[in-house]
Amino acid sequence: MDVDLLSLVSFLLLFSFIFQLVRFSRADADFTILWTELLGKTPEKELRGKVVWITGASGGIGKELACQLAKVRALLILSARREHELYQVKQKCIEQGGIPAKDILVLPLDLMDRDSHEAKVKCAIQHFGNIHILINNAGRTQRSLCVDTSLDVYKAIMELNFLGTISLTKHILPHFLEKKKGLIVTINSVSGMAGVPLSSGYCASKHALQGFFNSLRTELADTPNIIISNVLPGPVQSDIVQNAFTEELGKRVPVMTDQSYKMSTQRCVRLILVAMANNLEEVWIADQPFLAVQYLWQYTPTWARWITSKLGKRRVVNFKRGLDADAAYFTKAK
Repeated sequence: MDVDLLSLVSFLLLFSFIFQLVRFSRADADFTILWTELLGKTPEKELRGKVVWITGASGGIGKELACQLAKVRALLILSARREHELYQVKQKCIEQGGIPAKDILVLPLDLMDRDSHEAKVKCAIQHFGNIHILINNAGRTQRSLCVDTSLDVYKAIMELNFLGTISLTKHILPHFLEKKKGLIVTINSVSGMAGVPLSSGYCASKHALQGFFNSLRTELADTPNIIISNVLPGPVQSDIVQNAFTEELGKRVPVMTDQSYKMSTQRCVRLILVAMANNLEEVWIADQPFLAVQYLWQYTPTWARWITSKLGKRRVVNFKRGLDADAAYFTKAK
């Protein structure tokens, strides 16, 4: 009897291990969010009627967030620098989501103009009477070698991605503290936990955000209904690379990037909404092999550094030869 029971337990453990291994090979996010997507609360129920402020809403992930939130009947505040594009996003939300125009506020915002943030927050709160969720999505990436990059570029990256984000967060935080409730979602990146060649300044800004919001979460331990959620996507189909910083301010990325190997924006945003609906504090969203690399950086950083050095060397060589820096991970250097 004991032998049969031991055999059964061993079989179940082996089956579970194989099942999880196969599941991981096909996963596009960490196990917590995938199980939550299957068994947790739904965005359609939890986010309906919530006032959600999205920065960087004029394109990419921000635009898709607006469209999907409109479909679940959230009330939206759309912010970015390009006002005319925000109105295009608003119209798309009205057409696809079926929500009235009065439920969407277009609020132009420049994260680098920190003196304007207090007034913008007051305007947003006054319009709807409340803000339930802030999504810090705005930011720019980088495609340049450190040795070639002007210090002005590094300064601009930190001013926009880091200081601009925490400035807006600090101005909205008293509102959440007064209500003793709120959700702050920061769209970080795999670059917030790993080192990525050609993106040293961008990685620095994302590491800084990760440290800031992890610290802020601890400071807010006495107000457990204020949730700090860090979202770390891998490569996602968007226009972020087209607007990337290069070695000099004002210089654009010369090579159009291949998007075919990246996760669809729609799938990425759906998982972000699941995380929001279930108050998940950190989620990793990426197709393989990027998801596996995230796990390596978390649990076996020595192996992760070795793998990153091999792949990074190939990326740098191909970048110097004028190839697409992103697709260079999958292109053999000659």
